[in-house]
Amino acid sequence: MFGLARTLQRSSAQRPDSVTVNGRELPLTIRENARATRMTLRIEPGGQALKLTIPRGLAVHEIDAFLTRHHGWLMTRLANASDTGPLIEIGKIVIRGVEHRIEMTGKLRGLAEETEIDGVPTLMVSGSPEHTGRRVADHLKRVARRELEQLVAKHAATLGKPVRSISYKDTKSRWGSCTSQGNLSFSWRIAMAPDFVIDYLAAHEVAHLKEMNHGPDFWATCKALCPRTNEAKRWLKQNGSRLFAVTF
Repeated sequence: MFGLARTLQRSSAQRPDSVTVNGRELPLTIRENARATRMTLRIEPGGQALKLTIPRGLAVHEIDAFLTRHHGWLMTRLANASDTGPLIEIGKIVIRGVEHRIEMTGKLRGLAEETEIDGVPTLMVSGSPEHTGRRVADHLKRVARRELEQLVAKHAATLGKPVRSISYKDTKSRWGSCTSQGNLSFSWRIAMAPDFVIDYLAAHEVAHLKEMNHGPDFWATCKALCPRTNEAKRWLKQNGSRLFAVTF
């Protein structure tokens, strides 16, 4: 529930700053927009917070009523992210579209290593349990760098376009970017996506070396480099927020 008893205890002028959905208390940011004619509720990438845009001067009771009406919608949308969160609690991680069980090696040092135990894909992680998240993230960064650099080189060679640099970040919503100078940037979280989605991301940003827009010529170039472009776009739309929701 939204915790209505708690809502009633607030003063009439105090806007809600959180919403409880499926037992999770999510931070709520409210922004007024002078041009807005209605309220718009958005789940932030990763499903860890909510953003509500409202017309200027809207009464608090109208905000509360709107949130209550959209409780069911939020429950449905956020249910898909129920298996994401802190790795220490989940005990598994998806690498290149394949779910891996996380196992500790008992060793203090050493890079994480992908293997298979009793037929189950497993990521062996060294170090103390409290460092599991950082070590898994480091492994994903290595996977992203290895896969993307090969794909970028291949696609750039196809177009005959030079790449000046490639960087990796942990962005909140954007999967990649490309500057007119040939500097490409990627979210290393894409390493959790299937191979064809990683290929699409590389093709997308390389295509911008030729077309710095999202017009018909851009998409034609992107699809020429990655024939599964449409499928990959759908996959990211349906699953991308789950990758942003993982807490390392």
